This record gives sequence, C-alpha cells and structure tokens, in this order.
Amino acid sequence: MPFLPLRPVPVAPTAEALYDEWLAWVDGELNRPDCDRNELCRTILTGLYYPQFAESDPAELPMAMRLALAHLDPRNVTLEPEYYQETDVERYATVKPLLWLWEMFDRSPVGENVELGIRFRRILARRIFKRCGRNFKAFTFVRFSFGYNMEVGDDVVIHRHVLMDDRGGIEVGDGASVSDFANVYSHTHDIVDGRIVHTPKTIIGNGVRITYHATILAGMHVADDSMVGAGAILTKDTRPHWVFVGIPARPVKEKAAEERAHKAAPTDDPFSGR
Repeated sequence: MPFLPLRPVPVAPTAEALYDEWLAWVDGELNRPDCDRNELCRTILTGLYYPQFAESDPAELPMAMRLALAHLDPRNVTLEPEYYQETDVERYATVKPLLWLWEMFDRSPVGENVELGIRFRRILARRIFKRCGRNFKAFTFVRFSFGYNMEVGDDVVIHRHVLMDDRGGIEVGDGASVSDFANVYSHTHDIVDGRIVHTPKTIIGNGVRITYHATILAGMHVADDSMVGAGAILTKDTRPHWVFVGIPARPVKEKAAEERAHKAAPTDDPFSGR
C-alpha cells in the first residue's frame, strides 16, 4: 500500500494575509479582560451572515429578518446542555458564546474553508476545553455537550460530523484521531428511569484511531494505540495495540510488534505550529 502523508496546500498570499489579520483580531478580542463573548459572537456572525444589516434598526426590518438577526446572538438562543441538571451554569455561560460561534461558523459560507476553519477552531478550543494541546485539528460540524469537560492532548484530529458528548468528561490522548460521523459518549441513562443519569469519564488513549461511524459508549477506556473499526459499538475497554470491530466490538487482530517497531517516523503536518 502507498505511503501517503498529508501534503502542504498553497494559499493565495492575499487570502493568507486576510486570514492572518482576521484570526489575530479574533484572538486579540478574546484576550481582552473586558471581552463580552456574547457580543463578540453576535458581531462576528452578523458579519458572516448578514453584513448589510449590521447597522440597521431592527424595528424597520421584517419580522423574519429580525428573528434571523436575533438568532446570531447566543443570549437569544437555548442549547440542549442548558437543560441538564448537572450543568455548571457559571462555567457554561463562559463557553456557550464560543460553542455557538463554532457551530454557526461551520454553517456559514466560510465554514468549509479548511485552512481558515482549523485555525479558527483552535482559537476557540483553547478557551472552551479544560485542556487543549498543540496542533489540535477539528474539521466541520464537530459537536460538544459542555465543551469544558474536554481534555485534549497534542496532535489530536477530530474529523467531520463527530459528536463528543463530554457530559461526564472525555480525555483524548496525544496523536489520537476520531473519524467522520463517530460518536463518543460520557453519559448513560438508567433503563427503568431515564432521569437517572450516570456520567463516567471516557478515555481515548495515545495514538488511538476511532474510525468511521463508530460509537464509544460512556466510561470506556480505549487503550493506547488501539483501533475501533468502522461502524463498531464499543461496550468494553480495549487492549493496547488491538483492533476491535463489530457490534458489540470485539478484538480481532493485534498490530504486529515488528511492524510497530518499524513504523515510519512522524511526518510534517501542514498545520503544525499554525
């Protein structure tokens, strides 16, 4: 099989300069001690969606447009985690504007821009997560519950349409990757009374690969360098270096020790240090 590390992709100099300027402005605004995150979210999203109405008097606009503009302010929106009994209201209030900004950025006309999107989400992740390591990469439409219960190591990649339900806490080790449409949970409901909720922490170890459409149930420990196959549902902890597949997931193959010993050295990531 061919060895295919990522390659760098050139960005037009004018676009790169524009990205740098805008991202520096966002980062600088968030660094201000008096930053109003709700107002910053509203300002950014209004500029992305309806810049022509940024200075308009809402009273002069049609009701549907007033509703659309109000929707860009997180103070006018409720999100599912706000209804959970165990929500830390004060902590959630600080991250909610950034979670809403993240989600609405992804839905905006610029959301599919990989270069801009990965760099922008890093700025938010550093302020949302409990811990965020170096070179974090998130692609479009990643969703979190609280966000503030995420602990992420270095060189972690989360691909498109992934749910990271950090209600009880999710820890992701260095070099781990979560593929498209995977679901990682850290809460479960009693089978008799769904209002009884258990929130065990879920741990994804160093170098783990969770592949397409896989589901990791609450409280699982995905051991270092193990792999959860496509479409699998993990109901038990994995073992280091083993591949687990199926429903429920079961161990089917151990990565050969000789191949592990001669694995190619890490290659450059186009987004390292960006």
